[in-house]
Amino acid sequence: MAPNAVVVTIEKPDNNFSLVELNGQDPTLFPEKQKGVSPKQLTWFILLQANRAFVCLSSLAMAFRTMFVSAKKRVALLDVEEEPKNRGRLYKVIKAFLVISIVALVIEVVAHCKKWNLNLIQPWEVQGLMHWSYMTWLSFRVDYIAPLYKNLKPKIDGEAYDIEDSSSFPKVLVQIPMCNEREVYAQSIGAACQLDWPKDRILIQVLDDSNDGNLQLLIKEEVSAWQEKGVNIIYRHRLIRTGYKAGNLKSAMSCEYVKDYEFVAIFDADFQPNPDFLQRTIPHFKGNPELGLVQARWSFVNKDENLLTRLQNINLCFHFEVEQQVNGVFLNFFGFNGTAGVWRIKTLEESGGWLERTTVEDMDIAVRAHLNGWKFIFLNDVKVLCELPESYEAYKKQQHRWHSGPMQLFRLCLPAIITSKISIWKKANLIFLFFLLRKLILPFYSFTLFCIILPLTMFIPEAELPLWVICYVPIFMSFLNILPSPKSFPFLVPYLLFENTMSVTKFNAMVSGLFQLGSAYEWVVTKKTGRSSESDLLAFAEREEKIHRRNSESGLELLSKLKEEEKVPLIKKRNKIYRKELVLAFLLLTAAARSLLSAQGVHFYFLLFQGLSFLVMGLDLIGEQMS
Repeated sequence: MAPNAVVVTIEKPDNNFSLVELNGQDPTLFPEKQKGVSPKQLTWFILLQANRAFVCLSSLAMAFRTMFVSAKKRVALLDVEEEPKNRGRLYKVIKAFLVISIVALVIEVVAHCKKWNLNLIQPWEVQGLMHWSYMTWLSFRVDYIAPLYKNLKPKIDGEAYDIEDSSSFPKVLVQIPMCNEREVYAQSIGAACQLDWPKDRILIQVLDDSNDGNLQLLIKEEVSAWQEKGVNIIYRHRLIRTGYKAGNLKSAMSCEYVKDYEFVAIFDADFQPNPDFLQRTIPHFKGNPELGLVQARWSFVNKDENLLTRLQNINLCFHFEVEQQVNGVFLNFFGFNGTAGVWRIKTLEESGGWLERTTVEDMDIAVRAHLNGWKFIFLNDVKVLCELPESYEAYKKQQHRWHSGPMQLFRLCLPAIITSKISIWKKANLIFLFFLLRKLILPFYSFTLFCIILPLTMFIPEAELPLWVICYVPIFMSFLNILPSPKSFPFLVPYLLFENTMSVTKFNAMVSGLFQLGSAYEWVVTKKTGRSSESDLLAFAEREEKIHRRNSESGLELLSKLKEEEKVPLIKKRNKIYRKELVLAFLLLTAAARSLLSAQGVHFYFLLFQGLSFLVMGLDLIGEQMS
């Protein structure tokens, strides 16, 4: 309803006020809409909707009739050829599985309707043959099939440690190697200091290889803050930084007090374990003297930050869900991930300790421990939070190290693998699957086929590659890789293009590692951003306030100065240019143009989008751009 009267006031600085009163009773000012609908309009509306429904149903009926008639003609004119014996057998096997599936579905529907349940039905309550068959099948599943799947998950043998008696807990050494990790050092130290373990049975080593004096002071201050809270933590700094991370860990293990400890947990500077990490990993060693390593899974705080991190998450989900977990279950061996793992110190000592001969010291020690007969366990349900590289430059350098190092190690370890006492099956797995397939064959295949052979065949139409080589096989392989991370299915095509693009870096790294070129020995610390959850930031702010209160006035001024230097905002920089990617981009786009002239549809689209992906990488347009 409109109001009875409305008063409008208009104020102007130079004029008088004016009031206008509108009477709401005037129907010309506030006309009301008619809400009623006549019976005639309602009738026509119902008839119109009924006509639409009739047309839709008749169209569906005609479509089904046409399909049925067409299928009937096809069957009538079908000329059935006699298949070879083997193919006929396969067809019979498939039909048998189909029949079994249909019968099982019928029984399950009947069981659902009659509410049969193994836990509720007693043997004397079974009625009829079908009821008895279904109960037998459920019992067989529970007793024989389910245990097979449950045994895939590692279990803790023996009794838990006595909480009231701290001496029943083994002594654990926690190591945090770092080098110029300004953005993340406080997070990793704080997470390690909050591990749930008796304080007299744990020692935390902060192994700082930083060459920045101001950063060293900040890390020392962080360590001192936790020491005053009663945490058993020490700070170590090497004056001569040789051997990179392997040299840092080797130096720390040479300390006299290490012999008093039974296990060592290692966390890189951007890793933040949950407080129950040791409670969920150390007990697996109890009653299992052959176990040398317990490896946890990584989870990523920034996996949805940009397209680059999303694509990395797909790769690493496949690595943990499939490679690590399957190898851990069936072979008791996998590559140590370098962090988020617990080693038995005796295993490290008997395997030769940390060696500085390659840039993949984690894989090196894992292979030597495996050759000495030690077993590994992978815990997929124990996750440690960390970061993914957010810039293409950082990711490219990381992948170069991850693919050149294994080839270095392969050259060094091959004689030891061949002469070792492990089974032939395990030797074959080490040589062909662990080293050659993922680190050599796949990068070589992707680079040569999609970046060299396919573009060149566009200029030789007589040598056209079949469609399944360039389309079906890559999509199928990408589909398998993306299965462990179902939320990433919309990124299937970008992932395929991204992997083909990264094959250039991986191929170059593989060649440099295999032939001992100079770039194989490069070690660049992966750039971190220090992303945290909101609770982490609040805890960090509270800790900083306590540090300020504790320090003297002069110390406060020094700390404030260092903090100001620490909080320098990240500045944007110009994109880098990657020449290899750009040259390949122009090669692929040229081949796409030639393919268009030959009217090769699928080849054209593949070359076009692959060339554009190379162009994006070459111009450094993916990921964050930070200095």
